[in-house]
Amino acid sequence: MNRRSFVARLAAAGVTSSLPGFSQGAVKATLTIDASQPGMTIPRDFTGLSYESAQLANPAFFSKENKQLIELFRGLSTSGNLRLGGGSSEFTTYLDADPTVAPPFEVFGPDTSKTVKHGTVTTALALRNLREFLDATAWSCLYGLNLGQGTKENAAAEAAAVQRLLGPRLMAFQIGNEPDGFRNRYRPAGWGPADYLKEWNEFHDAIAAAAPGAKFAGPDISNKLPFLTAFAEVAPKHKDVILLTGHYYAMGPAGSPGATLDQLAETDPKQATMHVSGFPVVADAMKVAGLPFRLSEGNSCWNGGQPGVSDTLASALWCADIMLRFATMGWSGVNLHGGGDGFYTPIAGAPSKGFTRRPEYFGIQFGQSLAGASYLGAILSGAGQHVTAYAVEQGGRRRVAVINKGDARISMELPMRVGVKAMKLSGPALDSKEGTAFGEVRVSRSQIVDVGAHSGMIYEL
Repeated sequence: MNRRSFVARLAAAGVTSSLPGFSQGAVKATLTIDASQPGMTIPRDFTGLSYESAQLANPAFFSKENKQLIELFRGLSTSGNLRLGGGSSEFTTYLDADPTVAPPFEVFGPDTSKTVKHGTVTTALALRNLREFLDATAWSCLYGLNLGQGTKENAAAEAAAVQRLLGPRLMAFQIGNEPDGFRNRYRPAGWGPADYLKEWNEFHDAIAAAAPGAKFAGPDISNKLPFLTAFAEVAPKHKDVILLTGHYYAMGPAGSPGATLDQLAETDPKQATMHVSGFPVVADAMKVAGLPFRLSEGNSCWNGGQPGVSDTLASALWCADIMLRFATMGWSGVNLHGGGDGFYTPIAGAPSKGFTRRPEYFGIQFGQSLAGASYLGAILSGAGQHVTAYAVEQGGRRRVAVINKGDARISMELPMRVGVKAMKLSGPALDSKEGTAFGEVRVSRSQIVDVGAHSGMIYEL
């Protein structure tokens, strides 16, 4: 009789909890791995951060002198991606001349975007400093240009400078931020995908002429998938378009009574900007365009984050799970939005007062630790809806990642015994704002492992 049959008989008799290896009072689960069904490989540059374009108004922020921020970026990935864009990108202008006055602010983020004037200027000095920052971090840059209120002439001038100064650190240009939200804001009420593509083409041609060889990404939508579908259909006509992009927020807006810890634990939160039914649309767009899709901006709760939710252990667990989940879909990366002291920012602070790692920072580390590995087929049973598991393989080395966003401890049977070293994501409590950590722990070499409530584990098999 095999172990599974034996366990089943004991369970029927009501004595499973007495089995050696299973924990008293824990929910019992089983993870089955099918190596005959290999999945996607997680790109090395999967991890990304997203900042507002307005931050470039302070040339000292993204510079080689901001050494603490450089170390924090490298602590997330040694080959990540920095996206510059956001709502402020539709208010910025570019000048070649170096600034002659002090920066209008030190930092710009979701917490200041409603109180600080958006009309900022990006200069060649900011771009030179940005290049040195990117060289120091070994990150690339996805760079947003002003479509909403800008001109194609200014966009072309900025693109030429960006291409010249960022060089190989430039991944691609994005023309416009959330163009699906332009209606009744920057454009008439009837403005739609066809109108967007017409303007995009005009800007594209001007930029391509000013910056020969430039690469492009788009459409950087908020949530209206017809804009993505339309862009995907014309993308093959442009050999310089290398990437599809869009945004995803689990909940929002900030302040909404529905933006709760419980909702953040759900697989498909009710307020998500993109429902799970939209994910197949993204997959179809990738096939039509023949291009990868990158989440260029997203986080737990739009409009700056929900206090007591976006700045807690819950956000770290959500982040770890969403990164690995989107990677299984073949998405090429996830850029989490932040900056300043916004509640959801992974890195908070400023050069003058120092920077701190928010809980989400450690969730990103959890997901990035599997970069370069390829997924294996994995079926988790018995654990409940708030527990997810992923199996990966890299160079003959197999690992299992388990994320438990629920309140119950999980006792999980794996296909084989685990090694004595594992990685753990945890904190004092689900709503803890301090004390979240991700690091190595020692575990017993057993085929049955314990995953505590509100924690994540990565085991070696």
